[in-house]
Parts: sequence; structure tokens; C-alpha cells
Amino acid sequence: MSHTTQVPHRRRVPGKSGAAPAAPPRARRRLSSPQWAAWAFLAPVTLYLAFFYAYPLYRNLDLSLRNYTVRSFVQGNAPFTGLKNYQTVLDDPTFAPALLHTVVFTAVCLVFQYAIGLALAVFFNQHFRLSATLRALFLVPWLLPLIVSASTWSWMLNSESGVVNAVLGAVGIDSVNWLTSPSWSLTSVIIANIWIGVPFNLVVLHSGLQSIPASLYEAAALDGANAWQRFWRITFPLLRPVSAITLLLGLVYTLKVFDIIWIMTKGGPADSSTTFATWSYQLGFGNLLPAFGPGAAVGNLLVVAALVFGLVYVRVQRKQALS
Repeated sequence: MSHTTQVPHRRRVPGKSGAAPAAPPRARRRLSSPQWAAWAFLAPVTLYLAFFYAYPLYRNLDLSLRNYTVRSFVQGNAPFTGLKNYQTVLDDPTFAPALLHTVVFTAVCLVFQYAIGLALAVFFNQHFRLSATLRALFLVPWLLPLIVSASTWSWMLNSESGVVNAVLGAVGIDSVNWLTSPSWSLTSVIIANIWIGVPFNLVVLHSGLQSIPASLYEAAALDGANAWQRFWRITFPLLRPVSAITLLLGLVYTLKVFDIIWIMTKGGPADSSTTFATWSYQLGFGNLLPAFGPGAAVGNLLVVAALVFGLVYVRVQRKQALS
């Protein structure tokens, strides 16, 4: 008679040599669900950036590297020319004046927009009666469409029926051809753009002033510091991060200003107010035979300039954070 020996079932215990049992499918789904949720939230932003930023930049780069005509633009068989369009832009006699006008327009607008916006922000930070109402009224230029603002300034600076010349004549000053004189056209568009950009600086800088503790001003006043010393030693240093981002955003916006200049002067007279933004439009769409390649090349120069200043800002911010 044979006896069968039954070996008891041994439970496998994970150790150094043994592998842990695999997690059930449901557990694996639960572990990966936060990642799927994160990708779901990122998908709309990613698609938006791809369609409205990455693809247009790619198309603009492709335009600048090929010899596009109206026919080849439709059919898509433009020959590759490399950097020839960029060489054409650099050799164009309009390049030097447009570069100078772009630098002057951007620098002057940034300085005056920031200075006036900071002065108004400090003024409204005193919280006097009607300060909120007046601050809201200062936002009107920023809220108006650019075409309305530019048209208003064109009417005000009109040589014959403009309000500005009427005021100058009332005080005994000769009329100025603001929009039709090569000496004044760039100044006219700068004045209009400063007026439009001051409210943005006011809002951002005023919000930065709200984060500065009032106890610092009280302690400085007890130490005998006057208003200028309190501004220069407390307000301005603590407002530096907000000022940096304000100037960067203002720089990117001012570099690409087109509506105001085109509506007021169309870059003239005699290209006296032409910037890279208006020149790019003139090359691509302002002629019967459009030069798509050079126009795209000028636009890419603006993109590179904005990118360089953005990288400089990031580098400066990193140095300040490390210090």
C-alpha cells in the first residue's frame, strides 16, 4: 500500500532574490491616473502653443529661406535660397533708418512709459479720496482699441484742424506739421504710443507697491528720512523685480507696434517713421508685387531681438536669486 506524501504549499515571500508580485491592473491604472490628469490639463495649452505660436514661427522661418511669389505661395513650390533674403534686407537702403527708428521708438517709449507710470503709481499709492476713480480713468487709453486711439491722435495732430495746433496757436506758437513733416512724424507716433502704454505700467507698478510693507516707510520716517530718500532706498529697490518684468513686457510690445504707426503716418513721410514692424508689412503686403521672403526676414529679426532681451532678463533674474 503506497502512501502519497503531500507537500504543504509554500507561500512565496519576496526577498532579495525573489521578485514582488505584480500589481493588479486596477492598481496600475490608479497609480498612473494623476499623470493622465496632468497631461489632460496640459493638452489644450500645448495645442494652442503649437498651432498659434510654433507653426507660425516655422512658417515665417520657411518664408525667409525661400523665394516666394504669389504663385509659389499658393502652390507651395518656392525654391530654397538660404540666407539670400536676409542679405537683401541688410543691403536695402531702408534697413539703417528702420533700425535707427526702431531703437529710438522703443527706447524713448520705454523710458517715458515707465517713468510716468511709476510716478502715477506712487501718487495713487497714497490712498486719497477719489484715488480709485482717477486710477480707473487712467485705464481708458489702455482699454480702447488701438485703431480708435491712433485715429484720435491723427485727428488731434492734424496740421489744419487738429486740437494740438489750435492750442499752440492760442498761445502764440506756430503750427507744426506733426504727421506730414519728416522731422516730427516719429515724435508724433512716440507721443501716441507713450499715452497708450502708461496705464499698463501704472497698473503693474501700483500692484507691486501694494506688496511693500508700510512698516518700512514708518521706520524710515522715524529715522528722519524724507520722501525722496524713502523712495530711493525703499520703494525703488523693492520694486526692482516688478520693474524688470514691466520693462521686458513693454519692450516686447513696443518692438512690434504696427497699428499706431501705420494708421497715423504709414511709416512716412519719406520713411521718416518706418520701423521694422511697418517695413515688414510694406515688404509683404504693401506692394503690388509682394516680397514675402524679405518681409519674413525682417519679422524674424524682431523675433530674435525679443528673444535676446528675454534671455538677458532670465539670466539677470537668476543672478539676483542666487545672490
